[in-house]
Amino acid sequence: MMDERFLARFFHVYFAPSDRKTLPQVCSVWRDVLYSSPRFWTGLAMVARCRELRGATVESRRRFYNSVHVRGMDTVVLSGAASDDDALELVRQLSAPAARRIHSLSLRCCAVTDRGLESLLAHMQGLFQLSLSGCNEVTEAGLWACLSPRIVSLGIADCINIADEAVGAVAQLLPSLYEFSLQAYHVTDAALGYFSPKQSATLSILRLHSCWELTNHGVVNIVHSLPNLTVLSLSGCSKITDDGVELVAENLPKLRSLDISWCPRITDAALEYIACDLTQLEELTLDRCVHITDIGVGYISTMLSLNALYLRWCSQVRDFGLQHLCGMRNLQTLSLAGCPLLTSSGLSSLIQLRHLRELELTNCPGASQELFDYLREHLPRCLVIE
Repeated sequence: MMDERFLARFFHVYFAPSDRKTLPQVCSVWRDVLYSSPRFWTGLAMVARCRELRGATVESRRRFYNSVHVRGMDTVVLSGAASDDDALELVRQLSAPAARRIHSLSLRCCAVTDRGLESLLAHMQGLFQLSLSGCNEVTEAGLWACLSPRIVSLGIADCINIADEAVGAVAQLLPSLYEFSLQAYHVTDAALGYFSPKQSATLSILRLHSCWELTNHGVVNIVHSLPNLTVLSLSGCSKITDDGVELVAENLPKLRSLDISWCPRITDAALEYIACDLTQLEELTLDRCVHITDIGVGYISTMLSLNALYLRWCSQVRDFGLQHLCGMRNLQTLSLAGCPLLTSSGLSSLIQLRHLRELELTNCPGASQELFDYLREHLPRCLVIE
């Protein structure tokens, strides 16, 4: 257990990256082996909790940041920064070689201003993924000032100063953008007008969460400017109607994943449009679409390409709808969590879905322990979530 060649293979084969976090504490030999190659830390992020770091000694902070450099980690999360000083501390502590290796930066609940964000992005010259969540001091002017063309993935959520102009900055400054996620309550249809066909060559994933002011007019802008989207989420965009879904279905034929959860105006008619036109769709999320009935489920059941379907809290789906689903032989993931009208008899028919790998039945009044045992017996390769 002290041979370095054996340990390198032992750690790589038998431990997931998340399991390796504590192994360097066993002894210096294990630490040296684990710190010798970035491959041991692929998929892990360095989380800098600013409140804890402010209370640590200078030497402790130095060791913390040095471990990032030694392990070659490429993802940093800055959490709870109280001011730009915390961001500038990260800039000071990360050496230039370590900073160049950082590919992904996430700021969570940080009071960092435009100046602090600009300093971070200027220091991390290899950065191509950026996420801002709960950063209420960052403004649209700050995004115009610091967004770099090398960024291909951008996420913005719960930043109160972000609205239409931020989307304009994204559209103008990020020509290679592949993935864009936005949660902003005050974004309007006009924001989506900033996108143009020049983004269609690169932008493949668009997630618009809880953009309450978006209407079908915004959907028109999306489908005309971004016809090559493969992933689209309009979750929580509560003004979207069946007509908006029809626009999506008719104009985005390459979609593989569609999320229209928490859209209360969606009815069975939207599902008919989806079933008729989105022939390559693999994943469909309809959580909290409370007007969907067994008729709509019947439309969905004709989609042979679909392998993941989420119907959480669809309160009008009944056992008859499940009979339609039982014909979907390629379905691998199904969620019926919180569907109150499903009975144990109807749910037991799901054993016909032989390729099912995950079935979620939490908060289903009709489910019992006997049903769970029955499903696990007849679907031994399926994870049944109670």
